Amino acid sequence: MTGLGRIGRLMLIGVPFVWLTLFFLLPLLIVVKISLAESSIGIPPYTPLFATDGGGLKLHATLANFALIAGDDLYLRAYLGSLGNAALATAFCLLIGYPVAHAIARSQGARRQLLLFLVVLPFWTSFLIRVYAWIAILEPNGLLNQSLMALGLIAAPLPLLNNQFSVQLGLVYSYLPFMILPLYGSLSGLDQSLVEAAADLGARPLRIFLGVILPLTLPGIAAGSLLVLIPAIGEFVIPDLLGGPDTLMIGKVLWDEFFNNRDWPVAAAVAVVLVAALAVPVLAAQRFLEREHAA
Repeated sequence: MTGLGRIGRLMLIGVPFVWLTLFFLLPLLIVVKISLAESSIGIPPYTPLFATDGGGLKLHATLANFALIAGDDLYLRAYLGSLGNAALATAFCLLIGYPVAHAIARSQGARRQLLLFLVVLPFWTSFLIRVYAWIAILEPNGLLNQSLMALGLIAAPLPLLNNQFSVQLGLVYSYLPFMILPLYGSLSGLDQSLVEAAADLGARPLRIFLGVILPLTLPGIAAGSLLVLIPAIGEFVIPDLLGGPDTLMIGKVLWDEFFNNRDWPVAAAVAVVLVAALAVPVLAAQRFLEREHAA
C-alpha cells in the first residue's frame, strides 16, 4: 500500500472516530464531570471538579448525587415508568409495524415507493406540531370525541387526554416509522425461495412464518426495537404535553432538575445512570446482530 493510500485509509477510519469523540464521548465526559460535582449558586451552578488548595491541585468529587438517586423512590419510579412506557410502545410498534413492513416488502414498483413515502411523510412536519395535533384530536372538545358524539356512539366525551392512553398513542405514532423501516429492510432482503421451499414441503402459512420468516428477520426486529426503545425511554415532549399528573418519566425529571430546581449535578447523575442502563441492551443487541450476521 502506498503512502497516499495509507493516509486515505487512516482518514477514512479516523473521521468517524473523531466525530464520535467530539459529539458523543466528550459531551458524555462533561456530563460525568458535572455529576461528580456539588450544586452551587452561580454560573455555572456547580462546583469545579478540580480546585487549587494550598498551592496544589485537588480533586473535589462526590458520589452524593448518585446516593441521592439510589435513596429516593422518585427516581426509581421515574426509571421504571420510562422503561415500562417505552417497552409497551416498542411492543405495540412491533405488532403494528411488522404487518405494515411485510405488506410494503411484498408490494411492487410504484406502489412500494408510495407506501414508503407515506411512512416517512410525518417526518416532513415538526415533531412538536404533530404532538399538538394529537391534543386537538384527543381533548374533550376535540375532533375524535365530537365525531363519536355526532355518530351517537357516546353520550359524553371520553377521557382520552392527559393519561397513559394518550402517552402510549403519542409514543407509538411518533416512533412507528423507526420500527417499520428496519423491518422493511429485513423483509425485502428475504430469500423468497426459502419460503417457497417450505410451502412445497407442506408447511402451513403460520408454520412458514414462525419457522422461516421470523427467524430470518430477527436482526430487523432487534434494530427496530432499539430505535424505538432508546429514544422513547428519554422522551420528554410526549409525556409533558399528552401525559397527566400520574405520568412519571425520566425525561420530565431531567427537565425539572435542570431548569426548575437548577440542580445540574443531580440531573447529570440521572442522565449518567440512564446512559449506563441503556448501554446494556445496546451492547446485547449488538452482540446478537453480530452473531446473526456471522451465522
